[in-house]
Amino acid sequence: MQVEFHGTSAPALKKPGDLVGLLTSLPERTVLFIDEVHRLSAALEEYLYSAMEDYFIDLTVDQGMAARPIRFQLKPFTLVAATTRDGLLSRPFQDRFGIPQKLSFYSAADLTKIVIRSAKILGIQADRAAAEEIATRARKTPRIANRLLRRLRDWAEVEGDGRLTVEIAQKGLEREGVDASGLDQMDRRILQALAQHKGQPVGVKTVAVMVGEESDTIEEVYEPFLIQEGYILKTPRGRVLAGKGYEHLGLKPIEPKLGDATQELF
Repeated sequence: MQVEFHGTSAPALKKPGDLVGLLTSLPERTVLFIDEVHRLSAALEEYLYSAMEDYFIDLTVDQGMAARPIRFQLKPFTLVAATTRDGLLSRPFQDRFGIPQKLSFYSAADLTKIVIRSAKILGIQADRAAAEEIATRARKTPRIANRLLRRLRDWAEVEGDGRLTVEIAQKGLEREGVDASGLDQMDRRILQALAQHKGQPVGVKTVAVMVGEESDTIEEVYEPFLIQEGYILKTPRGRVLAGKGYEHLGLKPIEPKLGDATQELF
């Protein structure tokens, strides 16, 4: 696009003055990226309405009888925002974005390319088979793939001559507790906790106590992957282990006891 790019995050924008200072300093046609946009306060969201639609922002200065609005004219810019919790954004704010997009998990082939590229940046000699092994165990997430790669770099230096082979990758991932499906020790503990209830729905707080983890962490970090990959089901009464979860644990599948047949899974 041959334009400038400016990136920031919503927690850095605390006061109206922070937002005004940022927007007025942008050169024309700049792409402004705001990460974690759900952390913006409702007041700052409303300031952005006029900025996104008509390229101006009104700011009230002084207080009481001396209060007066000042209009700041902005140069045309493009706003790109990212969030994992779009439900926390107000509807008027969401509607002002022209192109809403949803990001999905990466494929193993794409992750393999990412691992190979990251290995070159880190100066690691990695076989393609080793990169594919990491990609299949990275929970379809580049951030996790890169973390595993950095950890396996140490294994390659200790167990071999510094070259990351598929044998060293498999051994290192096993020692790190990451199995062939990409599940780690906490994932398996969650599956085992649900298996103990033999098809009965279990609340997330009960699961949290059983595995010794915060319920928010289970809901936001572990559950999305386990649900999307079909290891567990989320029902109105709680979580139940799905057939794939039983198979992963080497157990005989048990039909979930969901109670009222009219209840739908969500």
